[in-house]
Amino acid sequence: MSVDSWLAALDQRHLADLTRSEVTRALRALSSCYVERRDKLAGGGALAGAGKRAAFALFYGPQHFVITREVVRAIGPAGAPYSRVVDLGCGTGTAGAAVALETGAAIEGCDLSPWAVAEANWTYRALALRGRARVGNIDRARIGASPGTIVLAAYTVNELPEEARQPLLERLLDAHARGATLLVIEPIGRRVNLWWTSWAEALRAAGGRQDDWRFRAALPPTQRALAKGAGLGVQELTARSLFLQSPGHEPGPRAAG
Repeated sequence: MSVDSWLAALDQRHLADLTRSEVTRALRALSSCYVERRDKLAGGGALAGAGKRAAFALFYGPQHFVITREVVRAIGPAGAPYSRVVDLGCGTGTAGAAVALETGAAIEGCDLSPWAVAEANWTYRALALRGRARVGNIDRARIGASPGTIVLAAYTVNELPEEARQPLLERLLDAHARGATLLVIEPIGRRVNLWWTSWAEALRAAGGRQDDWRFRAALPPTQRALAKGAGLGVQELTARSLFLQSPGHEPGPRAAG
């Protein structure tokens, strides 16, 4: 199935029992949860209720797909001979799917939410990707380490409890030392991801790169309409990334940002 066909199927899947107005109202509440009431994230408040789940899948899922695809194309892994994507905190699977599509790799997703894991597996099937997602805690997830593995943490680390971040960073750096490539993607707002500085310093010290991104890539029509109705600005898609390539792969061209 093409990306356009996947997006059409996503609309059909999540608008079967909800109107666009209901999803738009849920998106307003969901965006408020992410920006103003982040304490609810750890307790699963962001995915409480059918409306918020539909809003997350319909709006944030495709947005994360588009942003991750653009980041991957800019930093260079696209087309490299990777065999495996390990997606930590995979959500509905869209960021990992973008990496897998760009690299031709199989995918392994992990998320604490059974609903998100079911959605991720649907995403993989819809996009004809090899692999599956499983329910699991990132703290105990197996992180692959080989020259053909990309370990992805997209829109995940910022939602973890503070005490979980340093152990995860150490595990990621250990995976890189054993051959894996690392990619971390987060929102660009500095107010919420105060941990970013120490992570960026650690990955740069190991030979990695940090980038801020601003893309003019347009969201699909449904996502633009939902954003407009919810009062969210999407004229420009932004993100920040940390990338630490395996020594077995040549880095891609550095983009301005």
